[in-house]
Amino acid sequence: MTRLEDLVAAIAALQRADLERWIGEALVSPQREGEAVVFSDMDCARVRLLCTLRYDLEIDHDALAVVMSLTDQLYDARRKLRALSAAVARQDAAVRDAILAALPPVEDAAP
Repeated sequence: MTRLEDLVAAIAALQRADLERWIGEALVSPQREGEAVVFSDMDCARVRLLCTLRYDLEIDHDALAVVMSLTDQLYDARRKLRALSAAVARQDAAVRDAILAALPPVEDAAP
């Protein structure tokens, strides 16, 4: 777990006011340990992503919530797809073959 002060010190571009705003808007959700705000490794990665979007890519603040929501939806879809793939893999060969046969053909992406 990383304390707020340590995270601000570790990411050169990170402004404490921005981090506090992102916490207030639930763009990142650290835990509290007594009076201290602490960040998991996942929270720290999320803050780094927010910094890249805001400072490097210059995404305006209002768009950050939209981008993060879409990112969260993408990761949730990937998690569900992995769970579905694992469930299909646990089936016997006849069921797996029937599922594969029922899938529409995959079109090649344009170059």
